[in-house]
Amino acid sequence: MELSHIEHIGIAVKNLNAAVEYYENILGLKCYAIEEVKDQKVKTAFFMAGQTKIELLEATSDESPVAKFIEKKGEGIHHIAFAVKNIDSALQEVEQKGVRLIDKQPRKGAEGLDIGFLHPKSTFGVLTEFCEKK
Repeated sequence: MELSHIEHIGIAVKNLNAAVEYYENILGLKCYAIEEVKDQKVKTAFFMAGQTKIELLEATSDESPVAKFIEKKGEGIHHIAFAVKNIDSALQEVEQKGVRLIDKQPRKGAEGLDIGFLHPKSTFGVLTEFCEKK
């Protein structure tokens, strides 16, 4: 498995518009995309901070994993995503090494990436995402 870089850091927020205003007006970053990922029940906003993307995540349903995260832990860092060269083999490799997976097969995520999540109970409490640009 080859992790090439941190693809993005996901941050759970209650109000996407208010968070976008903060990142733009206070931090001086520019939101370059807003997208809804219906099957994940989330709306996202993306920023570049140097070479790293920041992804803001707002739940579009109370049943969304992001809504449940905010309910339990509050707003804040939700996950870290790593870019991989072959997501299928990366997921298989970590599973063979004993890591519990949320996604055994990749699925479509924001920005057209193939994504797969590793369970935080196997990753020292950090929800970890693998991403591959096809």
